[in-house]
Amino acid sequence: MTAALRLPDPSLLQRRDLTVDDIADLPEDLRYELIEGRLVLSPRAKTTHQLLSKKIGDAIEVNCPDEFMINIEQAVLIGPGTELHPDVVLLREESGDCSPVLPEDVLLAVEVVSASSKSTDRGFKLKQYAAVEIPSYWIVDPLAERVTFTQFVLSAPGVYDQVVETSALVTVHQPWEITLDLPAWTRRRDRIRSNNRPRR
Repeated sequence: MTAALRLPDPSLLQRRDLTVDDIADLPEDLRYELIEGRLVLSPRAKTTHQLLSKKIGDAIEVNCPDEFMINIEQAVLIGPGTELHPDVVLLREESGDCSPVLPEDVLLAVEVVSASSKSTDRGFKLKQYAAVEIPSYWIVDPLAERVTFTQFVLSAPGVYDQVVETSALVTVHQPWEITLDLPAWTRRRDRIRSNNRPRR
């Protein structure tokens, strides 16, 4: 069954004026984002994509203070007609058990690039996260020859500066010290690809 068939109202896919309130009752297992009033469905992520999301979350968790938490694909309210679901989100625990969370409760949004999201992650989402002043935005790209990491930090209201872009072992210091072993991630990705069995 496709994602579209699980929608309570398939006509939602035709609308361009949806708000966060219009989609509040969508099934929790439906993978979607609300982008400028349009409901955009996407397939479940591939194994490598999910593995990298987990590795990123694990790395952030090492020195994470108790008042913060890491979540995967947490809905973040960008505006009345835009709700994005970063692959990894670092947020204040006081944001509560709700969805979507407010952007002021988000310290870091991370997108793991897929073939269909490359331009969106580096364009539209970069601008949206900056506009709502999320302090840090990371892009992890497993599609390149080596897994690459790009870090953006808010330098002024609505403006990100690119601080780092690398495929090497890297330690960043915002929001705290976090080490990302990109060469190990590249080796793991390559091993998964080389061991990939043909589908039946």
